[in-house]
Amino acid sequence: MGDPVEHSLSPPMHNAAFKHLKMDYVYVPFHVKRDDLGSAIIGARSMGIKGLNITIPHKTEVINYLNEITQAAKLIGAVNTIKFEKKKITGYNTDGMGAVKAIGEKTPINGKKIIIIGAGGAARAISYQLLFSGAGEVLIANRTMENACKLTDDLRGNFNASIGCLGLNEKLNEELNDTDVLVNTTPVGMHPNEDQKPIVTSDMMHRDLVVNDIVYNPLKTGLLKEAEKAGAKTISGTKMLIYQGLESFRIWTGITPPVEIFERALMNGLGYKI
Repeated sequence: MGDPVEHSLSPPMHNAAFKHLKMDYVYVPFHVKRDDLGSAIIGARSMGIKGLNITIPHKTEVINYLNEITQAAKLIGAVNTIKFEKKKITGYNTDGMGAVKAIGEKTPINGKKIIIIGAGGAARAISYQLLFSGAGEVLIANRTMENACKLTDDLRGNFNASIGCLGLNEKLNEELNDTDVLVNTTPVGMHPNEDQKPIVTSDMMHRDLVVNDIVYNPLKTGLLKEAEKAGAKTISGTKMLIYQGLESFRIWTGITPPVEIFERALMNGLGYKI
């Protein structure tokens, strides 16, 4: 459920997995306006729908219509996955988990220094999950520093790790010198604005850096191209999308489908044949 939702690439991923596993389910997009969210949730439950993904702009508002939410979703303040059961509706957040799983394939997170660019909903979900996973230091860098500092204040209230906020200035350059992981959660470089200059360029990076851009269209963003120039490791935004989807699938069905099934469906949806 979202507004808009027509662009979503989740249906082909989930439906490919249902087909592969010979499961009698279907995943469909519902275009739901903000004022209709409450009645849509009631209607979904009445129709016997097993679960939902929730996307923009409903991730926070939907909490009002649930019986319980997980600790992670509560701290993040957003829900992207709902499971309907006989006596309750439970909310989860798999966004942060998707990003952490993607990063974990390239480097262990425990004790690492991580810079997150952006201070919106995705930055909040990913920063909380990284700190849950043992990150040693998390810095939030944002054009509007006030928003970065507001998020870090929230994080400090729940974690003992080193947590700080930055503007997009010389201080960011300095901090990048010994940073282990850089995550971009802003839409800079997203289709159709592929030519936008990345916030961080190759001269600000080092070879041991892991760079994750959560933008997945285009597959190789300007930021990832700059990271390659610097010899850094790169993670495409498709990874977060795939892993958050796999976790939602597991919550609803108890089964985790093969990663390759989701990946192939997603790539095909983006116009890449694999």
